[in-house]
Amino acid sequence: METEPKIGKITIAPEVLETTARLTTLAVPGVARLISPPGMHRFLRQDGVRIEIIDNAVHVTLYVVTESDVNMLNVGRQIQTEVTRAIQGMIGMKVQSVDVYVEDVARSTEK
Repeated sequence: METEPKIGKITIAPEVLETTARLTTLAVPGVARLISPPGMHRFLRQDGVRIEIIDNAVHVTLYVVTESDVNMLNVGRQIQTEVTRAIQGMIGMKVQSVDVYVEDVARSTEK
């Protein structure tokens, strides 16, 4: 994203958006980790996060592994809400979509 105020230009690197989405997602209760789906690792700069900017709007795609004892639909909705809030609030860009793919469920270590 670039803007040109009267005194200069501000550029935000796509990596900043990726890091914001990654850290926000990992902070959501019930998310075990982010993961690249099979065959997709080379297309994602960081495992499990894909950012596209189209017409100054951010499209986020996340691939997550959830904890085994959570409601996956609720976790996905919370990820969408929190990632949207973080990008719009901290970076100031419009979020067009946040797509969440639950790729796996973490194994419980308790028996």
